[in-house]
Amino acid sequence: MARAAGPALGLLFLRLLQLLSLPAARSSRPRSPGDLLYVSEYFSQSAQKLSFYSWYGNAKLFRFHVPEDTVLLRWLLQASKGKGPECTSMEITIHFRYGGPPIINPLGTQFPSNMTVRPSYNQTLTLSSTLQNSTFVNITSPAAGDWFIAAHLPEAAGKIEVKGFSTPCTYLFQPDMFVLRLVDVPVLEPDTPLQQTILSPARPLHVKIFIPEYTATMRLTLRSCAVNGTKVCAVQVVLGSTTLPQSFQKTLSCMGRADCSLVLDSPPWEKWLQIMAESLSTANTSISFEMIASFTACKPGNTNSFLNFYTSLNQSQSTPALGVGPQASTPGVLGNTTLPAMGAANNTSNPGIFCLQNQPVIREDLDVASVRFRVINGASVPVHSEFLTLLLFNLNTGMDSGGTLVVSLLLNQTLLSIGNASVFACVSAASPALTLNTTQTCSTAFFQGYPLNVTASSTEATLIIPYPETDNWFLSLQLVCPQNQGECKKAKTKVTISTYLTPCLDDCGLYGQCSLLRRHGYLYAGCSCKAGWGGWSCTDDTKAQSVGSQTLATLLLTLSNLMFLPSIAVALHRYYLVEASVYTYTMFFSTFYHACDQPGVAVMCIMDYDTLQYCDFLGSVVAIWVTILCMARVKKILKYVLFMLGTLLIAMSLQLDRRGIWNMMGPCLFALIIMIVAWVYHGVKRHHCYPTSWKRWVFYLVPGITLAFVAISVYAFMETNDNYYYTHSIWHILVASSVAFLLPPRSEHKKPWDWSEKLTCRYQICQNDREELYAVT
Repeated sequence: MARAAGPALGLLFLRLLQLLSLPAARSSRPRSPGDLLYVSEYFSQSAQKLSFYSWYGNAKLFRFHVPEDTVLLRWLLQASKGKGPECTSMEITIHFRYGGPPIINPLGTQFPSNMTVRPSYNQTLTLSSTLQNSTFVNITSPAAGDWFIAAHLPEAAGKIEVKGFSTPCTYLFQPDMFVLRLVDVPVLEPDTPLQQTILSPARPLHVKIFIPEYTATMRLTLRSCAVNGTKVCAVQVVLGSTTLPQSFQKTLSCMGRADCSLVLDSPPWEKWLQIMAESLSTANTSISFEMIASFTACKPGNTNSFLNFYTSLNQSQSTPALGVGPQASTPGVLGNTTLPAMGAANNTSNPGIFCLQNQPVIREDLDVASVRFRVINGASVPVHSEFLTLLLFNLNTGMDSGGTLVVSLLLNQTLLSIGNASVFACVSAASPALTLNTTQTCSTAFFQGYPLNVTASSTEATLIIPYPETDNWFLSLQLVCPQNQGECKKAKTKVTISTYLTPCLDDCGLYGQCSLLRRHGYLYAGCSCKAGWGGWSCTDDTKAQSVGSQTLATLLLTLSNLMFLPSIAVALHRYYLVEASVYTYTMFFSTFYHACDQPGVAVMCIMDYDTLQYCDFLGSVVAIWVTILCMARVKKILKYVLFMLGTLLIAMSLQLDRRGIWNMMGPCLFALIIMIVAWVYHGVKRHHCYPTSWKRWVFYLVPGITLAFVAISVYAFMETNDNYYYTHSIWHILVASSVAFLLPPRSEHKKPWDWSEKLTCRYQICQNDREELYAVT
């Protein structure tokens, strides 16, 4: 993220302020008490090339940080496309979300069970006849912190494009962010009246108040409201900030009343709360009023002494580590731990003086977007009906929003004293839900939480939250009796809690691969699915291939390479030992590369996947190279020099760009030129068309060339992700068959299988290539 500066940006800021119709920033004139000082800032990120969507890695992610006290956020979204004929009209989808990467589902696939998903806010940007398009997105009173933008093209067509064979159109997207923030925002102190005046409807009033920890409710009151000295009030107060995809701002409207108030349940702890008051009057009248805020605290239970807390910490280090996911660390190792700010509250001798009981939690950083949370006094926590049991999970490092949060509850049924009782739980960000026993709603002042419920008949519950917002997360638990709440006063039970943050849920399963993606230092994870599986964690089997289909695909791609056996036999029969060795190498590595390249259960890797792929590509190109040079019928010393030199250059080229089309087309064209020159030379020398036999042309060369061209057409134009198993197997068969037709006949002086006699030559007369006889002495 870069902050630009300079004369050009100064003009841009001025234009922005004109568009916003707000007071100019940093005015030099003296300010009156009703004036506000605005500062404009500009943030930009480099343009990114968009991709057609098949999985989350195709979406280009942008992260912006909105400063505190920002009153207006404006995104300038710019898209452009190339000028070629391949650049058609395209619709770009742009997603927005506060706190974490957008959760998107362009393919309409199913999410895993127990995963709670709130889709992101999105809009589209169309590129039709024009090469460029742009639009603005405005957000008033945005929440301070990380904002994310993801952009992508429509669903991918599934055709396998050969790199360098066709020129795809380039679609670029670039977002710029303009912010307008306040300087010296008035602070509203608790229980202290603050006299304020709104001078005109076009100039709203902004104040802020800090919410302390353990705040249960906040009451905001406007009193003595007067318009030009009369007791007829026309003020609207908006509390909170705008977040996407959902916004939970609260509004207090005071129309015709001198006094009015609003109560917020569970406001965000240890944060600044933005308050904006604006005039509802149509005329430019002055409105004065007093603003006062008061808090009600939810006190935690008596905190144990530091010695007891230290003792329990040592005990947790000596006990085996709790298995809370696939990435649990070794027993007894805490790793990089962070103690929560809330103390341990285990003394429940007098529960009437407090409303919640803290359970201290340790955070263990295991890897990128991989965290384990451990309850110090054991995984099982007591749950009561008279007060809440509260756990804090710190996910505010800025890098935790790129993973998946998993919360699991297991009710100890044997300790449940009342059969019809249930444990109601709520997972929320910024502040906990404190009224579970009365309302049984999982919501706070500005956040809709995620509810969980375990009973004697359903003792397990799991919640999966992809890309959790960057914040402090809370788990609130309380015992609830649906019929007679009085029965629950002395009831209690224990719940085993398992909480962890993982990059990908279940490591994307059997048919997926978890990939870590990076954008300007920000790391996030996504699942790339195979074998027809789809979904956020590769759990959607709507288009999945059966095990039989996977086995058939593997057999087709591997056994089709056996068509090289006839070519190897022909090469050996005609005394082309080097060519036969290359074909054997190609057949071997192509077979085992495709056996390792398959997803799911029908897979076998005899060595590293990257090594197999490189050897397969190398063998394929070298096989074509040696075949064409063999057809040229040049002198042996020159042929072997070209064999070796060409193989070394091909190996270097594949290392630079393994999938480039010219890695295959370059050696083919160069070898064809050598072959044509050699054939012209032989034809001129013999005063006859070369090869001389029409049977050679009709029964060998024409069929072989036809098979080769058909193979190239299938490889370049017909392969898609759906028919890959069949078309690529046809490519193997056609290429291997064409080699058997294209190999030239053996030399007239050589017998069939003459190489076997050479290998058995000992103390006897041997024939060399020049047909000269030498006696071995």
